[in-house]
Amino acid sequence: MSRTVQVFQVDAFTRQLFTGNPAGVVLGAEVLSDEEMLAIARELNNGDTAFVLPPEGDDHDLRVRFFTPRTESAFVGHATIATHYVLSRDPAPHPGRARQKQKAGRVDVEIRGAGADRRIAVRQPAPPLGRELNERERLAVLDALALSSADLDPRCEMRIVGGAGNRLLIGVRGSQQLKQMKPDFGRLTTLSAQLGASGHFVFTTESGQPDCLTLSRMFCPAIGIPEDPVSGNAHGLLGAYLLHHGLLERNGDKVEFSGAQGQFQNRPGRVDVELEFEDGRLAGVWIVGSAAMVFETTITLP
Repeated sequence: MSRTVQVFQVDAFTRQLFTGNPAGVVLGAEVLSDEEMLAIARELNNGDTAFVLPPEGDDHDLRVRFFTPRTESAFVGHATIATHYVLSRDPAPHPGRARQKQKAGRVDVEIRGAGADRRIAVRQPAPPLGRELNERERLAVLDALALSSADLDPRCEMRIVGGAGNRLLIGVRGSQQLKQMKPDFGRLTTLSAQLGASGHFVFTTESGQPDCLTLSRMFCPAIGIPEDPVSGNAHGLLGAYLLHHGLLERNGDKVEFSGAQGQFQNRPGRVDVELEFEDGRLAGVWIVGSAAMVFETTITLP
């Protein structure tokens, strides 16, 4: 008996087609095997494809699995934005918050607004701040990116941030440093294994972008994504990192900033980040973004 799944292509963190970060979304994925999910992700050839599954218990409303063309990921921010943009496409009212379960645990998702202008907000627990790199590791990373020590922002040490789906955060002085990088993807893949960081997120707080504090690029060749256009997850990690270094201004129980990414791939996008506090401590990170529907189709398998 044949099986049919609905497939969507969505550009996340943008309202303009063919910009932002493209993601595949597959509904009704419970009829697929792991091998078929990976094969569909390879065929769509996006950085990530989200496969939507029914819940397994009362503590969540849906499950999502994420696959790059090479492997399964624990959590993907832009593909979560794309998933809930698809699920909220009908004009009927939607619940204020959905609980999504994935390999990395559970996140809460809100639909803010309605129609084509609706925005998707995803809340993650406060990410852990991992270790700083030692001098030998730092020099190896700089060499793999074709950067020098003089290119680095002296306020920002190289530090691994996050649990599952962590990233190495690297602060540079300005947009010129981002533009001039020549990443050696083979070296970066090796360094990911050696450092215990699945990707390298390079950012500056001298963005030169209106209404955006940061400008960034991200390289994840170890998981099959040489350069990711716009990363929601990494911006959430960046929020915790910037707060730790005193580079964000706190106003009461909330801190907000926006980050630009994708300019160097001609896929500009924007991620809005909100930090939540409880009892004076960081409790959660919201990543918020728009999306645009590119196409919808079906795939029938034997």
